Amino acid sequence: MATASKKRVSKIARQKLALREELWPGLDMTRLWDREKSDGWLSVPRAMPLLLQIMDSLSKGKPVSSTYLDLWCRTYDDAFIIANKEREMAFFSGFTGERAVRTWASRMRILKDLGFIDIKEGPSGPISYVLLFNPYHVVRDHYENRHVNEAFFNSLKQRMIEIGANDLDAPPVTKKRAKQAVSN
Repeated sequence: MATASKKRVSKIARQKLALREELWPGLDMTRLWDREKSDGWLSVPRAMPLLLQIMDSLSKGKPVSSTYLDLWCRTYDDAFIIANKEREMAFFSGFTGERAVRTWASRMRILKDLGFIDIKEGPSGPISYVLLFNPYHVVRDHYENRHVNEAFFNSLKQRMIEIGANDLDAPPVTKKRAKQAVSN
């Protein structure tokens, strides 16, 4: 299946490139970001915009998506962040001013309470280390507990089919299993 999928993607990629050339003939390619020639890239689920909307819907009026996205952008595809720059992390999450770090820390606690991350204390204080869990699994668990509405979840399933993701097929993460994974 992976080979067929890659063939389909390359066919789609060729078609998109042909259309781009038609729409922008003579495009100066140096004006585009090429991830193969530039540093500073990471893997992001193609459904991330919808996952972020779902997170914000779960956080009851205290949006967490910008905080989560900053965390994601600080990983090296290892789901682990050393949070030793809280003021910078608060700023990159969109919080400024006198209460920036406090607001950021409250969003971090919300993300932890919702199950998207785990936090460990260390030399930088109560939030020194952060572990990111698979957001698809966390959203599925919230859906099964009736915290995510059906429209959001069905939209996520549709998007996952479009992009070929199968993360929802994994066994559900129970709170007991999540705690065991964190403690191991």
